[in-house]
Amino acid sequence: MELKALRSRRKASFWSKVLPYFPYVMQSGVAVLLLLLFIAFSAWYTSFLLDLPPGLPVRWIMLILLGPLTVYSGFRTYVQQADLIFLLPQETRMKEYLSPAYRSGIIYKLFGLYILLLTLWPLYIRGGIYTQPLWLMLIVLLWLKLLSGYGAWQELRITTPRARGGYRLLRWCFILLILAAWLWQPAWKSALFMVLVSVNYILALRFPMKHAVPWENLIATEKAGSARVMLLLGWFVDVSAEGQKVIRRRWLSKLGNGVPWERKTSYRFLLTKTLMRSELLGIVTRLTLLGMIVTGWNGDSWIGTALYLFFIFLIGTQLTTLRHVHHDSPAALYYPIPEGVRMNTVLRLTSRLLLGISVLMWVPMVVVPGGSLLLTLGTLVAGILLVLALRATWSRKWSKEEED
Repeated sequence: MELKALRSRRKASFWSKVLPYFPYVMQSGVAVLLLLLFIAFSAWYTSFLLDLPPGLPVRWIMLILLGPLTVYSGFRTYVQQADLIFLLPQETRMKEYLSPAYRSGIIYKLFGLYILLLTLWPLYIRGGIYTQPLWLMLIVLLWLKLLSGYGAWQELRITTPRARGGYRLLRWCFILLILAAWLWQPAWKSALFMVLVSVNYILALRFPMKHAVPWENLIATEKAGSARVMLLLGWFVDVSAEGQKVIRRRWLSKLGNGVPWERKTSYRFLLTKTLMRSELLGIVTRLTLLGMIVTGWNGDSWIGTALYLFFIFLIGTQLTTLRHVHHDSPAALYYPIPEGVRMNTVLRLTSRLLLGISVLMWVPMVVVPGGSLLLTLGTLVAGILLVLALRATWSRKWSKEEED
C-alpha cells in the first residue's frame, strides 16, 4: 500500500468538499471587509510608528504577539476511524504517512509567524531596543518552531492525558522563556540559554511512555481540525458544525440549570449546555479579552471606538454558528423541541450574549483615564445599535433561508 498516495487522496477529498464554499464566502463581502481593514490598519500603524507613546513596552508587545504563534503547533493527518482496523497492520510504516503532516504543520505556521515578525520589526526598531538583527531572529524563530513542533508531536504519542497536559505546559514555558531571552538579552547569552533549555527539553521528552502510533489521539485531533474548518465556513454559509471537540468544564456545569424545565424552553437548555462545552466558548472568551485590552488601550480616540465595533461584529459572527449546532444531530431528538422555535431561540440567545459582551468590552474605556465622556458614551450607544442591527439582519436572513 502506498501510504503517501493514500494521504494525498484523503487530503484532496477533504478540500474538494471545502473549496466549493469559498465563492459563497467571497460573495458575503469578506474580501472587501478584509481589504478595508488592511487599509485602515496600515494607516493607523504608520501614524502609530511615527509618534510612539513614551515608555511603550515594545518587548512585551512582541512577546505577547509572537509567543502564542511560535508555540502553537497542529497537524492535519486525515486519519480516519476505520484506520484502527485497516491501517493497523501498516503501523511500522506509518512514518511514511505521517511525515508530510509534520512538515506541512511546521511550514505553513512558520510562514504566518514570519509575516507577523516583519510587521512588528519596524516597531522593534523605532522602540529604541534594537539588539538583534532580523536575519538572526528569523533563524531563532525557525528553531523554536521546529522545537515546538517536535514537542507537540511527542505529546500526541504520550499515553496518559495528565502527562500530555503537563508536557504541553512545559513546552509553552520553555518556548516563551527562550523567546523572551532573545528579546531582552544579548545574543551570546540568549544562544547559550537556548541551547541548554532545548537540550533539557528534548531529553525530558524521552521519559514518558509513548505509543508507537497514537491512533486515538490522531483521530481526535483530525476530527477537531476538520470541525474548525467547518466552523469557520459556518460564519458565511450553511454548513454542518457537528464533530467539534467537547470540552469538560465542570466549573460551568451549573450554568443553564436555571432554564425552566418546559417544552418551549428545551432547545434553549440544549443550546446553553452545548455552548458551555464547545470550542466556541473559548474562542468568544479569547476575543472578548482581546477586545477589552485593545479597546481600553485606544479608548481615548476614535480608533478605540472602531476596534470596539469591529470586535462586536467579529464575536457576533462567531456566535451565529450556534444556529448550525444540532442541525442534524440525533441529540436534538432526545429533547421535546417544538416546531418553529429553533431560529427564535438561537436569535434570542446570541443577541443577549452579544449585548452582554459589548457592555463588558466597553468597561475598560470607563476605567482607563484620559478619555472623552462624550466619546465613551457614544461608543456604548454605537455598540448597542450595532447589536440591534446585527439581530435584525440575522432575523431577516434566517427567516428567508427557512422559507427557501
